Amino acid sequence: MSVIRQWACVLCLAASALAGTAPPPNIILITIDTTRADRMGFLGSKRGLTPNLDALARASVVFTRAYSQAPLTAPSHATILTGTYPQFHQVNDFGVPLAESLPFAPAILKAQGYRTAAFVGALALDPEVLVPGFGRGFDTYDAGFAQSSPGADRYHSFERRGGEVVAHALAWLNKVGLNQTASRQTGLNQTRLNQAETKHPRGPFFMWVHLYDAHDPYDPPEPYKTKYASAPYDGEIAYADSALGKLLSGLRRRGLYNGAVIALMADHGESLGDHGEETHGFFLYDETIHVPLVIKLPGAASAGMHLSERDRAQALAAGRRVDARVGLVDVLPTILQAAGIAVPQEVQGESLLALMEPKPESAEDKAQVESRTAAPDRQAYAETDYGHDAYGWSPLRALRTGKYLYIKAPRQELYDQSADPKAEHDLSITSTAVTSTLAGRLDAFRQQTSSSRETPKASFSPEARQKLAALGYVATDPNAAGPGKDDLGADPKDKIEVGNLLHRANMLREEGHCDQAVPVLRQLTEKEPGMAPLYMKLGQCFMLMNDYTQAVPVMRKYAQLDPESADAHYELGGALVASQDFAAAVPELELAVAKIPRWERARLMLANAYTRTARVPEAIKQYDQVLEVAPDDYVANLLLGRTLLLSGDATAALPKLKKATALQPKEAEPHLLLSQAYLKMGRFDDAAREQFEAQRLGGK
Repeated sequence: MSVIRQWACVLCLAASALAGTAPPPNIILITIDTTRADRMGFLGSKRGLTPNLDALARASVVFTRAYSQAPLTAPSHATILTGTYPQFHQVNDFGVPLAESLPFAPAILKAQGYRTAAFVGALALDPEVLVPGFGRGFDTYDAGFAQSSPGADRYHSFERRGGEVVAHALAWLNKVGLNQTASRQTGLNQTRLNQAETKHPRGPFFMWVHLYDAHDPYDPPEPYKTKYASAPYDGEIAYADSALGKLLSGLRRRGLYNGAVIALMADHGESLGDHGEETHGFFLYDETIHVPLVIKLPGAASAGMHLSERDRAQALAAGRRVDARVGLVDVLPTILQAAGIAVPQEVQGESLLALMEPKPESAEDKAQVESRTAAPDRQAYAETDYGHDAYGWSPLRALRTGKYLYIKAPRQELYDQSADPKAEHDLSITSTAVTSTLAGRLDAFRQQTSSSRETPKASFSPEARQKLAALGYVATDPNAAGPGKDDLGADPKDKIEVGNLLHRANMLREEGHCDQAVPVLRQLTEKEPGMAPLYMKLGQCFMLMNDYTQAVPVMRKYAQLDPESADAHYELGGALVASQDFAAAVPELELAVAKIPRWERARLMLANAYTRTARVPEAIKQYDQVLEVAPDDYVANLLLGRTLLLSGDATAALPKLKKATALQPKEAEPHLLLSQAYLKMGRFDDAAREQFEAQRLGGK
């Protein structure tokens, strides 16, 4: 059989699957966060960081010029999972809800009978906190960062190690794949496992595994921490590779590797100081936009294995390298077509299967392949709004086409990537005709691919924005008066050092080093006196240091610079409460609550300020409103009970205090207050019992 006819079998998989002659393949999507293409052995790296990914690449098709559409986790994953561009899905930042009308991988596959599961490595992809709408279509979404315990370390609150993510995924596979223990006991070899899988299918399933390890701060576990002490980012890559090696081995042991579609990619890269950017999000150069991408089709397996004719045809694609430019927007249509599922009309990416044809063995086959795959140069679009939304700078757009990289900015840029792969020599001034042509092409492309829907607003809570800060990002307050999308601010090239320093200060603060963060933030406020987020971060550091005298004027400056921001009034109110100026705190907290009525923490603080200014009925009203939304809020029950008790209504206080003891049975304070309530009601035995319980729990 010729290569052409064999490859036809691959493309016929769709029809056969739909006709019921072949089981639909399991689909495994692996995304590795913040991972540069130049760290991959299969893309030419000599650092030896990725032996497991290199082995996967040998059984897969490698795309040497794959590009992300955005250098941030949320918008890039939205592109991967919807097959649409950021300007269409509109998830340009954290907190922006994913519209239900968008095509979405888990929803599409679930409708086709797939069981669906996601295992993510960080708060950044928790649909209950920062990516609303991402849970649609998933039977299982293993995140849970919204329920993290206060005071827990980073790896038990905002992030989990890749090894833990993989362990969760493998545990789930035990429910949907072959039984691992039984396979070991019977001694099945890999070939027999594959045959057993065919006879006793447990699928199909779609599993998304996301590893966050390479994101800063770079802190790999041992032995990688010691081995890569001078290059901790590389240590994170090596650790992630080892974790994924366990995932791939687990798939093989369960007989789930050979027949699966496996697509592995990074959502974006990391600058590591290139072009002046320390991390990612601001720029669109290759360091953050060029990403690793490999796709293994069903049947791509180790040499020498017994394969069916269909699987052998598909295995011919293994090890192929595709040098055509492609995008992460193309992943969804590719895996859908490989699984024999119709691609929704709204999907904007293009299937890559035609580019994955194996190398022909004869001149006749070569001519046929070239005639079918010959096409105009594929362009790649990318954008970032992070500098605009978080700092008020200009958004950036980029188009890679032909040999050029064009970047739309206040000072536009043009690079000849064939001669200048590191984009160090801007040609926009000397090549004005090319620059103008590509500027027009970019604008036209963006207009053609944008959505007509109303642009959604970020919908995450103030608490979620604080959690986002723990990941190193400046979170946008949707109530703040920021620039419009078409308002060009400063060129990020001129402000990148500000972004670097603020990120550095933010991470120092999150690591408990406010004493080191304060000088950096002071320097920034002198350099950028009109940038409101700087004063928020500086004021928060003073609060953490219990230096309320300095915190109040800094937070007041924050509120003056951003008077529409609920966060600004809340932070100022909190600083005033901490400094015992309750009367001044009340109007600030009232403004915060007026802007975000469901902000329980702000209402609790306002109620406290009302109590301390002898406005008890208003305080009780605030507590009641919190409990209407969150009846099991321990603090609200406790403080309302205390306030009612102090107002002389011990009877009304009793059920609130009892609820508080039930919610936190190990806390002494509600028992002390219950003892006082019972004393006022003349129930002395009950009072003694509660007093004893409070003492037992450590109260006085």
